[in-house]
Amino acid sequence: MHNILIGLDGGATKVSAWQIEQTLKGFVLGSIHSENKYSSFPPFNPEFTPVDIQIQLEEMNSTLSLTESEIHQGKSFIRAFTESIAELNTGEPIIIGIGMPGIKTTDGRGIAAMANGPRIPKFCDELEKALSENSIKLAKPIHHLGSDADYCGLGEEYADTGLFKSVENAYYLGGGTGAADALKLEGNLVPLDETKSWLLKSWEMKNNDNIPIECYASAEGIQSIYSTYSCKSISSLNRDKIFPNIILDLADQGDEAATETFSDISFNLAELLFERIETIYSGWEGRFGFVNPNRETPSSQHPFIGTTLDRIVIGQRLGTLLESSEGLGIFWEPFVYHLTQLINESDHIDSIAKSAYLNKKQLNQNLIQISTLRDAPALGAGIDAVLLSHD
Repeated sequence: MHNILIGLDGGATKVSAWQIEQTLKGFVLGSIHSENKYSSFPPFNPEFTPVDIQIQLEEMNSTLSLTESEIHQGKSFIRAFTESIAELNTGEPIIIGIGMPGIKTTDGRGIAAMANGPRIPKFCDELEKALSENSIKLAKPIHHLGSDADYCGLGEEYADTGLFKSVENAYYLGGGTGAADALKLEGNLVPLDETKSWLLKSWEMKNNDNIPIECYASAEGIQSIYSTYSCKSISSLNRDKIFPNIILDLADQGDEAATETFSDISFNLAELLFERIETIYSGWEGRFGFVNPNRETPSSQHPFIGTTLDRIVIGQRLGTLLESSEGLGIFWEPFVYHLTQLINESDHIDSIAKSAYLNKKQLNQNLIQISTLRDAPALGAGIDAVLLSHD
């Protein structure tokens, strides 16, 4: 019997599971896919309210005091995961990789803090027990829960169509429910948890208008910006299925609120990518404020000073949106214009670095690439599980 590899991405509302196959060119998503909403499994509570995040962070250093509400909500999550794995089960032993939001427990197998959901400190123990009760065989215990951002980087490095694999230095920005950053420097993947002394994650930063930068990269954030300009509530936009792709169509039709939305996104996305270019090459210059005012100021020194990026990869729904806007003059073109202007006018990167990004003062056409990886976090989760099995 050979092992089946399954990668799972646990989002805020649902779990996505894929069978993953390894080819000579790299890893690919298989043809078998399962998706389950947590709300489909009792005792899910649609009115669930997470414990105050400050309390969660304080309890991380002592004993987690789970509420009854968290315990019940956690059971719904475990049941959704169990069902997704069961739907992909062929009877052969399974290797599982899982990406989940939230701060993990010290052993990596549970969730110690989560802003938008329940804490599940024994996540892997509970899932393994549920799988066993359903006669689903694991080839080995689940090693840990990983981060979707790191898994996007793994996917780009090891998938057959990954855009990290052929370059030495690259940055990835994925926009889905939230924003995910991944980094490859000097030929190695560098998790952003290891760069916190000098490079911030995109969700940690805010612009001069006090708006988190994540709003300009994530689907929900883009929707919230349009909500402000259009004076329409998020709930009404969801009810009428007005998501970022529809907002782009509205902008193309001349809708003023949608046009203003993409004007903001183009400018702030260019600012974010330039901050990455600038910080990696010459160190932190204070371009953005901090979402957490107590966040320690990044050091302007780091081990990769003088490095230029070979490639910037835009992935997930943000990548699809950016690509579909090319030629409309609404998103892609003003974004490229702003980024080009920032590089040309910068006092912090020298002519050598500028020549790596520009060709006759125009942006290098190969710099920005759109990822084609579907469900990158689930793919990366499965890849991580296989890489660990080879340790």
